[in-house]
Order: sequence, then structure tokens, then C-alpha cells
Amino acid sequence: MSTQANSTSTTPTAIPRRQIRAQYTDTTVTLYQAYHPSIALPAVANQSLLSSPSFQLTRMTWIKPSWNWMMYRSGYATKSAHQSHILALTMRREDFEHVLSLDNLTKKGDVRIQWDPERSVKIGKLEHRSIQIGIGRGIVEKWAGEWIAGIEDVTELARRIGGLVAEGRIEEAEGLRPVERVYPVSEELRRVLGMDLEEVEGNGQRGEDLDEEIEGRSAD
Repeated sequence: MSTQANSTSTTPTAIPRRQIRAQYTDTTVTLYQAYHPSIALPAVANQSLLSSPSFQLTRMTWIKPSWNWMMYRSGYATKSAHQSHILALTMRREDFEHVLSLDNLTKKGDVRIQWDPERSVKIGKLEHRSIQIGIGRGIVEKWAGEWIAGIEDVTELARRIGGLVAEGRIEEAEGLRPVERVYPVSEELRRVLGMDLEEVEGNGQRGEDLDEEIEGRSAD
């Protein structure tokens, strides 16, 4: 996993309200989820979320390309046993973009997109947004079984960074954070995702509220 410490990339001075930032290569992109060890350990060992009977196929599961947002949500993997293991899920970019293209802003869609306030390494709220991607029950088995190309447990890194933050060693924490770059999005996909729409008060925060509803289940 590439981190800020071995990167020469710079942080932009002005970030659009809605922008996808992720760690990616020419062919793959990394997403994050937090799981209970009963799901995370067999998933890593067998490189499949479906290897654990605890993984639920009957509910929407949320993936996030933002490391900081995942750290906020899981409390740097210390919030609860259900969020104690952070998994980095690798998807092929064509599969990731296909999932994004299925966005349906109604609750009955196979994919649901939310734009929540991005977080700093200290997990404070920022002005710009971070995308959250809900995988619905209609495609979750296909996503878990066919569209995930690799699974890595990054819990140790999460807790190490969290420890540095707790000690006030913010610059060191920033240096260990995975490198995220602006993800290229076609004009058509920008339209589907509503990336250029003006937000009304409260819009874009439903994902954060929904995560609260599902805490304690199989994934976050």
C-alpha cells in the first residue's frame, strides 16, 4: 500500500465540493470497510468476503475510497468489535465504475451514493465531501464474489496512525496515510453521480445517518 511517506504528491489548495479521491493504479482502485473478525479473518485468508457465514447478503453494505472517512467511522479500528478490522478491498476500475453507473438515489436501488463531509487525519469534519457507495442486496453477492480482486487487512496501519494522532504527532500520522489522488470520472458518470449539482441544506449527509443505523452488523 502506497503511503504519503513515500509519495511526492501534493495536496490541492482548492477541492471541489464533490470529488472522488482514492488510491488507485492504472487498473485497480482501493475501497475500505470495517468488519468483525469473524468476517475479516476468513475474508483475508480466503480472499473472499463470502467465505464467512457471518457476511450478510440481505442488507446494503457500504464501501468508501476515503481512508480518513473510514478511520472516522471506525475510530481507527477501536470503536467496537464490529469495526475492529479494517479491510482494503481492491476492485478493477472497470467494475468500480460499473458499480458507480448503477447509482439510484432512491432507497430501492442496487447502488446508492451518498456524499458526506470528508474528514481530516484528526477525523474533524472538512468542507468538501467524500463519496460513500452502498452495495444493495440485488448485487452484493456478485460484488463480493466476482468484483473484488483482492483483500488486505490494514488494521495495524490504522491503529498505528490512530496512536500517532492521539499523541498529537499529526505530521507523522499524515506521512503514513495511504496516498489518495483525484479519481478521473467521465462527464456521463459525473452526471449520474450528481457531482456538479448544488446541494441544498442537509443533502449529501444521508450516508452518515444510515451508517449509524447499521452499526453493529456485519460491515461498515
